[in-house]
Amino acid sequence: MQLSHDQLWQARLQVQGAQREGDHRNPFQRDKARILHSAAFRRLQAKTQVLGVGMSDFYRTRLTHSLEASQIGQGIAAQLRNKFPTLTEQLQLNDTLIEALCLAHDIGHPPFGHGGEVALHYMMRADGGFEGNGQTFRIVGKLEPYTADAGMNLCRRTLLGLLKYPSFIDKLQRQPSSEQQKPNNSHRQVKAADWHPPKGLYQCDKSIFDWVLAGLSHADQQRFMQVRWVENGHAKTRFKSFDCSIMELADDIAYGIHDLEDAIVMGIVNHAQFMQEVVIPIAALQHGWLSANIDNLALKLFSPHHHERKDAIGALVNCFITGIEITVVDEQFSDDLLKYNAVFPEPFQQALSVFKKYVFQRVILKPEIQLLEYKGQQIVMALFEAFSSDPLRLLPENTRQRYREANELGIGQRVISDYIAGMTDGFASRLYSNLFLPSAQSGGLDKSMI
Repeated sequence: MQLSHDQLWQARLQVQGAQREGDHRNPFQRDKARILHSAAFRRLQAKTQVLGVGMSDFYRTRLTHSLEASQIGQGIAAQLRNKFPTLTEQLQLNDTLIEALCLAHDIGHPPFGHGGEVALHYMMRADGGFEGNGQTFRIVGKLEPYTADAGMNLCRRTLLGLLKYPSFIDKLQRQPSSEQQKPNNSHRQVKAADWHPPKGLYQCDKSIFDWVLAGLSHADQQRFMQVRWVENGHAKTRFKSFDCSIMELADDIAYGIHDLEDAIVMGIVNHAQFMQEVVIPIAALQHGWLSANIDNLALKLFSPHHHERKDAIGALVNCFITGIEITVVDEQFSDDLLKYNAVFPEPFQQALSVFKKYVFQRVILKPEIQLLEYKGQQIVMALFEAFSSDPLRLLPENTRQRYREANELGIGQRVISDYIAGMTDGFASRLYSNLFLPSAQSGGLDKSMI
């Protein structure tokens, strides 16, 4: 019997038993619950967003960032439904699905932010690499123990929405530079700029990826996986699904605007910088409301009165949400979920890029933040080196069994990567202390590690 379009996209990889008595939730409500109650989601409360966990109790962690992205995603969905009622009905836009995608989008990110990602990619360079979005797909599709071997067993459409980069790391990787090919005798010499991973999936998760794409025609599958080559950089994927495009816009707004608030409150950025690097460029865009009001918004953002800053943040978020439209990204797709994306019109894209560039240059690249990233990078590489030296001796018992099984398939290192990627910043730091520091410095053996 041929499945309808709805049945095809609401299907799950592992067929489940009878629905629980009295459970009237739709498939996407169940998916959201599985994400929300997962251990991987809970661990986001102790993983770095931009500023290191423990520097203050005010700023965002990966968890609060994900909650804010989810709220913004729901706002985008409501706006699109109001602006494009016929098209959003045709696309069957579902608020709960968007909320679920935004909640899940960062659960694959390792401890210590991009420092941890660089470290794991370097340590996995001969074993398939590491990338946070690829790890998210692996967690929801295989690792999270909701099922024996299908992860959270989410709907096909939910998994499609989490495929931000539908290709494989090994196919996107640029040729190693001569610098990268030099033998490295010390992890302390590993330069982050040389080891940022391509954004994609792992070959060992190809079976899940193939199952998701089985909902598409062969022509759509081939087009969806197309990449574009970048001079002196990794190749980049070209397409994403409609649902994924909303999630990505919500993530961008949360990063560019909400993370800016943290930097202002912590005194990392100042009004003079902001005027020069954000206000003047945005005013020059002649972007209607935003260009006309950016001076006043800047005053409120740096106001000593908390309510004025919150009002400015809310106004900026609203400006970007209400500017989003739906457009055809490629007429050659036969499935509407790929044919249409939510997008910023060019002036909005340019304006948000100004904010994101400012956060990146003035916050993320700040030496104090980079020192923390570098420290985290060293911790992760040291842990990986230790566990890979004698996995059957050092890994926890349940992870040890997974390692045995994976090692028979030639992917044992992936299990070590999974184990470390799942750690919080604090857990990784304590484990490092227990392994490498004298007991007086580490505080003795941490029983939570046993």
